Amino acid sequence: MKTTPRKITLDEWDQRYAELCAAGLEQPEYGGPLRRHVMDGDTRLLCLRYDNSPAALQLWNFLLTEKERLFEARRQGRKIVGTMKDLGTVPVLAYSFEKVTAFYPDGAWWIPCIMEQNTDLLSIADSLGIDESFCPVRAMLGAFLTEEHFPRPDLLTCSVGATCDDFSVIAQQLYNLGYPICWWEMPHRRPPDSQETAVLLPGGFSAPQSQIEFVKSELQVLREALQNLTGERLHDLQLQAGIERSNQIRRCLAELRKSAYTAKICPLPALEMLIAEMLAIHFCSDQDQTLAVLAGLLTEVKRRITSNTGVLQPGAARIFWVNPVADLQIMNLLEECGGRICGTEYLFNHALEMIPTDVEPMEALARMALADPMVGSSSDRAELICQKIAAFEAEGVVISRIPGASHCALEGTIIAEVVRAKLGIPVLEIEVPPISNAVRPALQNRINALIETIEQRRTQ
Repeated sequence: MKTTPRKITLDEWDQRYAELCAAGLEQPEYGGPLRRHVMDGDTRLLCLRYDNSPAALQLWNFLLTEKERLFEARRQGRKIVGTMKDLGTVPVLAYSFEKVTAFYPDGAWWIPCIMEQNTDLLSIADSLGIDESFCPVRAMLGAFLTEEHFPRPDLLTCSVGATCDDFSVIAQQLYNLGYPICWWEMPHRRPPDSQETAVLLPGGFSAPQSQIEFVKSELQVLREALQNLTGERLHDLQLQAGIERSNQIRRCLAELRKSAYTAKICPLPALEMLIAEMLAIHFCSDQDQTLAVLAGLLTEVKRRITSNTGVLQPGAARIFWVNPVADLQIMNLLEECGGRICGTEYLFNHALEMIPTDVEPMEALARMALADPMVGSSSDRAELICQKIAAFEAEGVVISRIPGASHCALEGTIIAEVVRAKLGIPVLEIEVPPISNAVRPALQNRINALIETIEQRRTQ
């Protein structure tokens, strides 16, 4: 069923869904109309604009049914592992076990956006002394206490050390509430001294071999904890196979990103691309379906590129976006103002890079963990962002500061200064709360100004 690519409202999706079903749409078991999620309380969906492809429908249904998958995994007797803060490392290890389902409790930070006023997660955090001066990930506390959004994990892991101070405080409060946590330390990545063995990490950073050995020892603690939890000994061949499964997903996502961000006409909206990239950090609790969803999106993008069609007008301003937004609607707003996403750095670049397969698997995971852009200096991260901006030929940059997040206090300014000095392109810093309605006019004005600056520069 051929349809012109475009962005549509939820009301329009009702009709679109009926047409697709009449044409014989095949859906996975989590399929169905998007409207049903609003009935479950996800009322922010009423405000968004969506891609009109079956592939996008599958993406959204997959994202919005993770809760059901987690509770079903519990009913099936699988071990539920909550992997906090490292954004991409521990799930690779956890999914190498046969009967483990891993997820990120951190993902609860989007619940106040998706459910708007239908949840009291932030007020629960307030009552525990974690108020709005903290990152919106504080919603995680409420999600743990209500046990409505995910089951209580059989094991909780959390990286500490070179991590966000806000998250460390929130995790410590969770521990004080009686949730045992298997802590593991992530050192601050530093350049190797002249006398040290230097190792190139996925993504381009380097670190001394001594730091890799330390991280390996920390990850070995997690490996043993998972073995004790499951009663299963994880052999290196199993872990290597788990790494290859993760790499298969990363290869597909890398091709999707390159295709979407370099296409002459934008083939897939910023909102769907944001969700697609987020799948890489923990596979939305199902590795096989993550690959199926990404493959469907890639097929749709390639079809649109071949037919020279897309969801935006040709000539949209090419924007590189730094940090994920707390309110998903802002990705719609960027496109309404005349921009398109051409490259991103959403805090988890290490979860997008290929995991090395030419070293033993625990070393490979340690290298990937140390490649996290958040565990090194802000200047290192800024240099990485500049490389990616240049590769995708972006014309401007938006840095989305996360409200209350300690790592965003000055980092955005450092990144902006480096980008301006090295690339000479305009940079906009904004702050986006979980519900941005009150500040939307101001955000729109600032994004419009950035787009106008880009368009003026094209004529100079």
